[in-house]
Amino acid sequence: MMAKIKSFLPFLAWFPYKTDSLRADLIAGITVALVLIPQSMAYAQLAGLPAYYGLYAAFLPVAVAALFGSSKQLSTGPVAVASLLTASALLPFAPLGTPEFVGLAILLSLLVGVVQFSLGLFRLGVVVNFLSHPVIVGFTNAAAIIIGLSQLSKVFGVNMPRSESFVQDIMGVMRNLPLTHFPTLAFGVVAFAIMFLMKKYRPKLPNVLVAVGLSILVSWLIDFKGMGGSVIGDIPSGLPMPQLPMINLDMTIKLLPSAFIISLVGFMEAISIAKAMAAKTKDRIDPNQELIGQGIANVVGSLTQAYPASGSFSRSAVNLGAGARTGMSSVFTAVMVLATLLFLTPLLHHLPQAVLAAVIMMAVVGLINFKAVRHAWHANKHDGVAAVVTFCATMAFAPHLDKGILVGALLAIGLFLYRTMHPRVAHLGRFEDGTLRDLAVHPHLPTDPRIIVLRFDGQLYFANVSFFEDILLAAVSEKPDVQFVLVVGDGINQLDASGEEVIHHLVERLRENGITLVFSGLKRQVLQVMHHTGLFELIGRTNLFATEDMALADIYGRMGPEGAFCPLLSPLEKPLAETDR
Repeated sequence: MMAKIKSFLPFLAWFPYKTDSLRADLIAGITVALVLIPQSMAYAQLAGLPAYYGLYAAFLPVAVAALFGSSKQLSTGPVAVASLLTASALLPFAPLGTPEFVGLAILLSLLVGVVQFSLGLFRLGVVVNFLSHPVIVGFTNAAAIIIGLSQLSKVFGVNMPRSESFVQDIMGVMRNLPLTHFPTLAFGVVAFAIMFLMKKYRPKLPNVLVAVGLSILVSWLIDFKGMGGSVIGDIPSGLPMPQLPMINLDMTIKLLPSAFIISLVGFMEAISIAKAMAAKTKDRIDPNQELIGQGIANVVGSLTQAYPASGSFSRSAVNLGAGARTGMSSVFTAVMVLATLLFLTPLLHHLPQAVLAAVIMMAVVGLINFKAVRHAWHANKHDGVAAVVTFCATMAFAPHLDKGILVGALLAIGLFLYRTMHPRVAHLGRFEDGTLRDLAVHPHLPTDPRIIVLRFDGQLYFANVSFFEDILLAAVSEKPDVQFVLVVGDGINQLDASGEEVIHHLVERLRENGITLVFSGLKRQVLQVMHHTGLFELIGRTNLFATEDMALADIYGRMGPEGAFCPLLSPLEKPLAETDR
C-alpha cells in the first residue's frame, strides 16, 4: 500500500529526512538559486516576455516538479530552447511583450502541462522516441545559433526588427551596427568575459551571479540608464496573483501542436539529464512519473503567471555538483526565488539588458555540438542526414522553430521506414569448416547450383514483403538448376499477415516449378503465426529446421552429396518443432 502511495507522491521517499541531507540540500538549493535567478530573467526575455515572468517560472514550477518527479537532482525552470520555442509559437498571434502575448504564454504553459501530465498518466512516455537523438542534435545546434544571434541587438544596443524572416532581422541588426551604443557593448562583452573566465578557472563559483552583481553595481554608479543604456527597470514586487489563464477554444486549438512539440522537446531534455545523473547516483528514474511531475509543474505554473518550464542541464549539473541528495534542494531554490520576489526586486532595477543577453549567449555556447552531428553521420548515414536536414530546416524556418523539428522528425521516421523496406539480404556461401558467410564479403566461397541460401535481416511485414519476394525470385531466375531455396531466418523477428500471404504464394509457386522452400532458425513468434494461419503445414514440418546446418544436411540427404558446397555434417536428427527456439 505504501509503495502505491509513494508512486503517486514520490516526495514521501525523502522521509525520514536526515539532518546531514538538510545541510547538503540547503547549500545546493541556494547555489542553484544564485544561477537560476539571473538566468530566469534572461530566458523570459528570450521568450518575448518581461524579465520578471522568468522569476515566476522559477518559483512554483521548480518545487512542484521536484515533489512529483522521480529524479532527486533534476532542476526545473526556464530553459533556453523552451523559451525560444515559446516565442516562435506565439509570435504569429501577438506582438512580443504585449499583454496579449503574455496571456498566450501563460495559456501555452497550461497546455504543455496538460499534454505532459496526460502522457505520463497513460504511460505514453515512449512517444518521445519519435524525436530521435540525431533530430534533437540538429535542432539543438540550430536553436543555439539562433538564440545567440537573437541577442546581438541587445549586446550592441541597437534595434532588431521583427519579421517572418530571421535572416532579414539579423541583417537589419548588421545594418544598424554603426549606431552601436558602446557602453552597452562594453557591459555585454565584459559580462561574457567574466562568466567565461570564471567558468574555466573558478568553476565552483557562481559566475553568472558575479557578472550580474558587478554589472548592477557599475550600472548604478555610472548611471548607465542616464547614458541611454537599456536596463531591466522596475520589477513588480511580491508574488504573482493566482488566476486561471484566459482560455479561448479557437486559440487553444491553434496552440496545441506547439504545446505538443514543447512538451516532447522539453521532456526529452529533462529525461536525458535525469538519466545521466541517475547513472552517477544509482537512483531509479521513471520516465512516466517524470512526465507527470513536469506536467503538474507547468499546470501550477500557469496558475501563477509562469510560461513553459523544463529541466535544465546546466542547473541540474550545479545541483548535483553542490551535493543535493533529495528534491528538497529544489524546494530551497524556490524559497530563495520567493525571497527575491518579496524583497530583492528593487536591486535588479539597474541590471543592463546587455548583461542578460550575455548570460543567454554564455548558456547556449554549450549547446553547440557539431561533433555530435558528425558522430551521428559515422554511426549511420541516414541519422546524419536527419541531423543535417533538421539543422538546415530549423535555420531556414526561423523564427518558427517548430516547423524545423517537425521536418526532422518526419524525415527520421521516413528514413527508418525506408531502411525497413529494404533490409539487408545476403546470399551465402560455405567455408570448409561448415560456416555460412555473405558472398558479397567472401566472393571466393563455393556454392551449389542446386541450392540457394539467403539470409534475411529484418522483420517480414507489409512494407518489405514485396522486396523479399523480388529478391528471392530474382535469385531463382539466375539459377536454372535450383532445387532448394533455404531462407536463414535468424534475423526475422516478426511476421505479419502480408508477410504470411507472400510466403504462402511463394511456397506454392516454387513447388509448382519443382523447387522446395526451406526455412531455418525461425523464432518462436514467427512460428506461432505460421501455426495459427496454417502456413506451418503448407511449408511442411520437414522443411523447417532449428539451424542452417541441419537444413543443409537434410537437403543433401535428399539430393545426394555432390558438389563443393556439401557440408561435412552428421545426419539430421529432427526438424524444427513448434516449441523450438
